[in-house]
Amino acid sequence: MSQPLWQRTIRPFGAAALHGIASYGDRLLAIDRVKGYLLQIDPVSDNTTILNWQTAEEFVDITGIAVWEDTLWCTRDDTVYYCQWGEFKLKPFVTLPYTADGVAVWRSTIYITCQKAGYILIFDSNTGGQITRFFAPGVGIENITVKEENLWVCDRTEQTVYCLDRATGDIQFSVLTPFECPTGLTFYTQPQTNETLLYVAYASEEAYIRDNPNLDPSHELTYRDRTFIHPLQYHYNSQGHYALSNGYAIEMVYAEELSPLDEVDLEQVEWRIALPASTDRQKVVHVEPIGLPFTEEIQDGQRVAVFKFDHLTTGDRHVFGWKAIVEVRSIKYRIAPREVENIPPLPPEFAQRYLVDDDELAMESYIVRRAAREAIGSETNILRQMYSIRNYVYDQLSYGIKPHIDTPDIVLDRGVGSCGEYVGVLLALMRLNGIACRTIGRYKCPPYAEHQQVPLQPDFNHVWVEFYLPGLDLWLPMESNPDDVVEQGPYPARFFMGLAWYHIEIGKGISFETVKSNGVPLNKEEISIGDLAINHIRFTILHELPPVKS
Repeated sequence: MSQPLWQRTIRPFGAAALHGIASYGDRLLAIDRVKGYLLQIDPVSDNTTILNWQTAEEFVDITGIAVWEDTLWCTRDDTVYYCQWGEFKLKPFVTLPYTADGVAVWRSTIYITCQKAGYILIFDSNTGGQITRFFAPGVGIENITVKEENLWVCDRTEQTVYCLDRATGDIQFSVLTPFECPTGLTFYTQPQTNETLLYVAYASEEAYIRDNPNLDPSHELTYRDRTFIHPLQYHYNSQGHYALSNGYAIEMVYAEELSPLDEVDLEQVEWRIALPASTDRQKVVHVEPIGLPFTEEIQDGQRVAVFKFDHLTTGDRHVFGWKAIVEVRSIKYRIAPREVENIPPLPPEFAQRYLVDDDELAMESYIVRRAAREAIGSETNILRQMYSIRNYVYDQLSYGIKPHIDTPDIVLDRGVGSCGEYVGVLLALMRLNGIACRTIGRYKCPPYAEHQQVPLQPDFNHVWVEFYLPGLDLWLPMESNPDDVVEQGPYPARFFMGLAWYHIEIGKGISFETVKSNGVPLNKEEISIGDLAINHIRFTILHELPPVKS
């Protein structure tokens, strides 16, 4: 049975690294930067034809392509080229001071992305002169296409597609792509249905285990090219200040296997495990118990599964937990700093709960209080403060995994932190600056959207933060450390007010898991949950979700 085009991944035959793509009639065009092939691709069957079969070497290292009428436009190194369709002999149009990454054409106007310059440069094809320029929306290498009154830009580092006003360059909204390293994009109209899809190309490398008969043992870790084209869904909710993109139905299992390490004898045990939350991007379809029944309670607005045991001893063995079906999409909020210039003060109940040191944040220590002052300087706008705090923490810390979580004063002094320690520092600096915030997590589904109906296990748990905007009454997500990818910046903003489809939101502002005996929480110094049980986490990506209906 053939898949609908909105769900189908296109994998051209013989391609190594697709970059620019374009639409031409009822076919897609793509350039393979490594081989120099200009490919004509059937989106329904993957049937692939090399169009420039006599001039492929001349097209090696081309990164962007566009077609207008019978002219093909290309970018390579610092030069934009053009040629007549079918001739495929490149002629220079303009040479830039820096590398030209992507190109789009609308009538006589040529749009060129240039990461090194930090701009989208706009030229007149008749005169060869520059008309104007717009700021580039992201920090990475970008490609571009045009559709009517909008420019659409994909950024490889930001893992994001931006929709810009073609006249002003202002960002209308942006969406996260379901896969990493987007390298090209184009709109394609299916002839039979007149349905228009936004296709995005991806190119990267993936690690895999190779069976090498010349070695003993025969398995070795190596890398291979990974390139394909997939439709990008997008739905902009202007009232909610966010845009949704591709999503997946996911089955998540969280179970504890009771297996105490030491002698235990506990009475009237209450074991609480948070359940997935329903949010703008996440819908809980179904929840059921595993192993043992639970009762469900609402704690601070969050769903919690409660397991009860009259008596737990060293020899007891149980498996218990929950299985949930959730529908999760990527989300990206867009709020300009000017929209929050005159926000009302934080409600007193929020200040009492979300500005206090309730999680060993060392907010009274000198090093943390100094960092809170340095992070924002003289900035008064809450969004700019948040961005400054994030960048300050990224400047101060490098990522590293540790067996336990240290307090923010120790982490800042050390300069290395895990995701949980990044969160602790962020919380402390935000709260000291009067910004209400809370933790959220607890796991991410392994981000392999093509691995459907296959059990997947995450390597680690994960936490991030949410901060509150008074006036708009919004809790906005911000990742802890994944955007800290470049030493001293510039840092991408893909997960600043955004989450990918593989983030599973569980237990906003409450502990993910707690255990009480006779109504008293366990003393972590004497016995921890990890001493009592082994947790088992499993994800299964069931299928891709259909586009959101407007």
